[in-house]
Amino acid sequence: MPLKLPHNLPAIEALKNENIFVMDDDRANSQDIRPLQIAILNLMPLKERTEMDLIRLLSNTPLQLDITFVKVPGHESKNTSTEHIERFYTSFEELIDRKFDGMIITGAPLEHLDFEDVTYWPWIQRIFDWTRTHVTSTMYICWASQAALYHFYDIPKYKLPQKMFGIFKHHSLVENSPIFRGFDDVFYVPHSRHTEIKSEDIAKVKDLTIMAESWESGVYMVMARDGREIFVTGHSEYAPDTLDTEYKRDLGKGLPIQPPVNYYKDNDPEQEIIVRWRSTANLFFSNWLNYYVYQKTPFDINEIN
Repeated sequence: MPLKLPHNLPAIEALKNENIFVMDDDRANSQDIRPLQIAILNLMPLKERTEMDLIRLLSNTPLQLDITFVKVPGHESKNTSTEHIERFYTSFEELIDRKFDGMIITGAPLEHLDFEDVTYWPWIQRIFDWTRTHVTSTMYICWASQAALYHFYDIPKYKLPQKMFGIFKHHSLVENSPIFRGFDDVFYVPHSRHTEIKSEDIAKVKDLTIMAESWESGVYMVMARDGREIFVTGHSEYAPDTLDTEYKRDLGKGLPIQPPVNYYKDNDPEQEIIVRWRSTANLFFSNWLNYYVYQKTPFDINEIN
């Protein structure tokens, strides 16, 4: 997929080295195509890494995307340079009158906090509400999925006795759903989280459908409003070495962390990483863009409501 990205975004050159096709503003503007407008609210601390992870997957269909990276007003990132944020991110306040075909809201390392204790929770709530009238389909990832389910549907989160950490088997619960088109009966997804949502709470809300789950890691995907809201608890977008980096980081801090399961060969951290989720990740993002964004969004983006 040709992606229209901010000129000189560091991810562009890095992804070109992986033979991922991306384009900057100059080339995209020369094409007579109505690109899909995709907003990414990146709440992860290492923003450049998350940018690469998502762009890598969004580049896998023939559609043209115009990507806008969004930041929470007034929030300063501690792990990404101010120069990078100011150059490549747009404050939500500046976008409030725009409409988007699709939006991705990432996870955030905030699980230890109650939602109301997050310093920018009022802005997150405002952004969540705004998506319902300004975005055709919104994908919420990990912490964002738990936060949105809590905000919209009063679904609580629960602290896990130990970190859900590794690559887990999943299966779909809804036959013939377009989001799973091309999936195998069992598919793998990375998880890295300290909290969970429970199927019994979701089952009480008639507007929510559990789309997929894992016997080991629990609820994986929940859908609402005919796909206008998709909540995923895992990280299909993760690069091969992400869990390895997290594991070694926590070990270095002296934290009580077990090796990610089903990740290293023979579950031995001294051996190679076995990538089991790449094909599923590409299918998931392609299916979302095709069936829930491109085929449902109006040609006149201003008609989104």
